[in-house]
Amino acid sequence: MALTGAQIVFESLVREGVEVIFGFPGGTVLPFYDTLPQYPQIRHVLVRHEQGAAHAADAYARATGRPGVCVATSGPGATNLVTGIATAHLDSSPVIAITGQVARPYIGKDAFQEIDITGITLPITKHNYVVMRADELAITLKEAFYLATTGRPGPVLVDIPRDVFVEQADFQYPAKVDLPGYKPVLKGHPAQIKKAARLINQAQRPLIIAGRGVTISRAFDELRQLAEKAQIPVITTLLGISSFPGNHILSLGMLGMHGMAFANLAVDESDLIVAVGMRFDDRATMKAQAFASKARIIHIDIDPAEIGKNIKVDVPIVGDAKTILHDLNEEVVSQARVEWINQIDHWRHEHPSLAIRGGEELLPQFVVHSICEATDGNAKVVTGVGQHQMWTAQHYCFRKPNSLISSGGLGTMGFELPAAIGVKIGCPDETVWCMAGDGSLQMTIQELATAAQERVAIKIAIMNNGYLGMVRQWQEFFFGKRYVATPLSGPDFVKIAEAYGIPATRVKKRTEVMPAIQKAMEHPGPFLIDFVVEPEENVYPMVPPGAAFCEQLECPRRKAVVPGTNRVSE
Repeated sequence: MALTGAQIVFESLVREGVEVIFGFPGGTVLPFYDTLPQYPQIRHVLVRHEQGAAHAADAYARATGRPGVCVATSGPGATNLVTGIATAHLDSSPVIAITGQVARPYIGKDAFQEIDITGITLPITKHNYVVMRADELAITLKEAFYLATTGRPGPVLVDIPRDVFVEQADFQYPAKVDLPGYKPVLKGHPAQIKKAARLINQAQRPLIIAGRGVTISRAFDELRQLAEKAQIPVITTLLGISSFPGNHILSLGMLGMHGMAFANLAVDESDLIVAVGMRFDDRATMKAQAFASKARIIHIDIDPAEIGKNIKVDVPIVGDAKTILHDLNEEVVSQARVEWINQIDHWRHEHPSLAIRGGEELLPQFVVHSICEATDGNAKVVTGVGQHQMWTAQHYCFRKPNSLISSGGLGTMGFELPAAIGVKIGCPDETVWCMAGDGSLQMTIQELATAAQERVAIKIAIMNNGYLGMVRQWQEFFFGKRYVATPLSGPDFVKIAEAYGIPATRVKKRTEVMPAIQKAMEHPGPFLIDFVVEPEENVYPMVPPGAAFCEQLECPRRKAVVPGTNRVSE
């Protein structure tokens, strides 16, 4: 049956189970948009900037486990996707980016809004394509979805010239792909698994470090079984948060630059690290030469390129985390590690990283803790990048699997708002909180219009400290308090929200926090709260750049607080 190229694209999307796409129209994709009404089963979400489309598709994929799809026109439309594609690439998120291109006769002639988007995105995609014939669209899209979702997931870009959308071709969607050079390893080598099990069984002070790979493979049950069977405390990376219940007795929270002090101390003293689906990035390990210097290291990862890239590994196991952990659990023996766990509890008492100061000042930690209490730790929480991200990672006790969605590798300010929209659209029955910084939110603040138009019932909490907070903190610590280009003046977020048709309120006192949160959660649509927090509050603990965990900085006022996980001194 002969269809236009645009129809072939939509038929392919339907066969891949796509229910929603995030996009912004333009000249080269007008044939695509003109075809959209023929496919009412696919919902189109009109963003206000293409970066928002990429972030929304990325977060939709992370929240649902299904690939996210974004669409943009050629030239600036395509280049506006780049930050979002790079974010998805570094965090291993399956995204299909469809871009329009100038018509075939004009390619290479600097036509209006022509850009080599495949050349631009080559380093930040798992693969990309330029489709020069309509009869190649179906197999290309089949391959794109397969590549994006198998092995280590990642973004794939498909660039389509305008006249290919119009050209007709016979359509038959392929049943499978033939990519002989692409064969991801899923099952771990049995000898390596046995070797890892022997090390675990012999270890006195083992730790598990869980990364995003646990979430990608949905290995939540297998991870918990290993931890409980072998009595191994679990630490997470930033993107590993919510792969293990935050309220579990074996949970030690996050490690790294702003990780829990007691978790970092435990890494320093451990004799075995079982790293699952994490890549030993610099924010997790800090000074690589000093990282876990007393420990042997087991590294489980589906991407062989990550093994040994940053940290020397004793037992590498390449494959899918869920499959490998299942097999590893068969080999590991049950045992108690009372002395090791008691030692960690002692560090937890001596270094109360999660305690919150009393007093009247409105602290961002108090806000995060209050939202956690109001949601019982069961919301899906989306953050941007900065201090608010770290406070959320520290003080929200994530109890449900895959409930933190954040930008890790690229550290993309502005991720939170469009990403929260993508999460809520993908998980309409979930409570979704968008944790934002006053600086980060302004990167993509126009997506308030998308939330309003699409009636996306996200709840937005702004930690408004009047600064680019994390940059200011670095200026305080390392640049003599010279606050250059970090103070922010305005805007009035309540008025901006109301201008978009979103109800909003401002909170300045601790006593106002919980009533505002409850009001937001009771409202059926989007709601914004502007929390005016302490301007120069810092994120502690902090391991300075280039330092080892033992050199971490802790809150100088921590002696005035009540120790205990997520407990607030009154």
